[in-house]
Amino acid sequence: MNKTSIAVDIGASSGRLIAGSLEAGKLKLEEVHRFNNELIKKGDHFCWDIDKLFSEIKTGLKECHAKGITPSSIGIDTWAVDFVLLDENDNLLTDAVAYRDPRTDGMMEEVFEIISKERLYLETGIQFQKFNTIYQLYSLKKNDPEVLKKAKTFLMIPDYLNFLLTGIKSNEYTNATSTQLVNAFTKKWDMELIESLGINKEMFQTIKPPKTILGPFKASIVEETGIDMDVVLPATHDTGSAVIAVPEIEGTIYISSGTWSLIGVENHFPICVTKALDYNFTNEGGIDYQFRFLKNIMGLWMIQEVKRNYQDQYTFAELVKLAKEPEHFTSTVNVDDERFLKPENMIEEIKNYCSETNQSVPATPGEISKCVFDSLVVSYQSAIRQIEEIYEKQFTKVNVIGGGCQNELLNQLIANATAKEVNAGPIEATAIGNVTAQLLALGELKNVREARSIIKESFDVKTYTRSELG
Repeated sequence: MNKTSIAVDIGASSGRLIAGSLEAGKLKLEEVHRFNNELIKKGDHFCWDIDKLFSEIKTGLKECHAKGITPSSIGIDTWAVDFVLLDENDNLLTDAVAYRDPRTDGMMEEVFEIISKERLYLETGIQFQKFNTIYQLYSLKKNDPEVLKKAKTFLMIPDYLNFLLTGIKSNEYTNATSTQLVNAFTKKWDMELIESLGINKEMFQTIKPPKTILGPFKASIVEETGIDMDVVLPATHDTGSAVIAVPEIEGTIYISSGTWSLIGVENHFPICVTKALDYNFTNEGGIDYQFRFLKNIMGLWMIQEVKRNYQDQYTFAELVKLAKEPEHFTSTVNVDDERFLKPENMIEEIKNYCSETNQSVPATPGEISKCVFDSLVVSYQSAIRQIEEIYEKQFTKVNVIGGGCQNELLNQLIANATAKEVNAGPIEATAIGNVTAQLLALGELKNVREARSIIKESFDVKTYTRSELG
């Protein structure tokens, strides 16, 4: 009997438990449980409700039991960079403060006074973003040093959820690389960097790669949920899991499209050259110690906020439809400007940017939406040119994966702007990659190459080529 694995895929706005297994040579998925995820205000900080997330995982496990699903393993992936600290009794010392919290304002520049920007990049290969874990930790050291002194354990969000399930502490490789504290070449914590910042190096756990069988559920979890199985490490960084699901990786630039847009290529080694530093590309860890050479772009967060600012009176599909109407509206914004990271009002921020840059100011929902989509494409197009310049070669295809690949307008705009074939799908790329890593660990699949061949046969992909929009 084929083994079933449960992918717990938690993003910045929602989470789900999806059961996956091989049936007749194809990968089959079944959604078991879906739930919302949102930032909450705790004290002075924007945080994730980590207790709610764990409760939702257990609810999903109970639903598995009720449906008669008997999985062999479970794997958890989430977004990157965020973490919690535990004390000597394994109690939480910190909330799960979110990367959009302003506590890291100015911290990157202060870290550069201790460790040069060039050294940081040459050793870690990680893109400079003000919310990276290194700057979050430095903010703690500066503003709450007593908490950092008491910390005995550093766990990223999926690491902590795994700890709650198993009682085992570890740091998973793909997510750990996003901290900007892992050496790109040794693939271990860069203790010299950590010591340079005056951070306790003892709180970091052994880094374990995807496909590691971490261990079984604690007895209390088995009793509560009615299910007993192993926790397996997928690529716990959601983009790391998503990239596994790119059906054809050779000659392809991928865009993992969701709240963030991650655009890049898979590589066998880190590219820590000056030009990559200048263009602010990252070398995040992937499965089998591959590297995801990519750029992190603001993504569909902007349209999500636009929808919220309109009091959800429009669906995403309606905003896409409205964006097709103002054909002659051409204003764009720099989607990576920090002002769009967490503004009070995204619509007003977009209008202000256009006004300040002497462009036409969008007035209607259609113009606002078109501005967002056009701006994303400008950023994608720039990143693609930079990738091709660094690689000194042309790529013929772009593969858009994740929930954003359902945006047909955006896919067509990418094809028109880049003159490349754009393949859209699979939609549930992150869950697919998560399940794939587990099935590899369980011996159900031989290797990633075989897995990608099966993924190609199992899920629909729609192709777009350059054309005039109707």
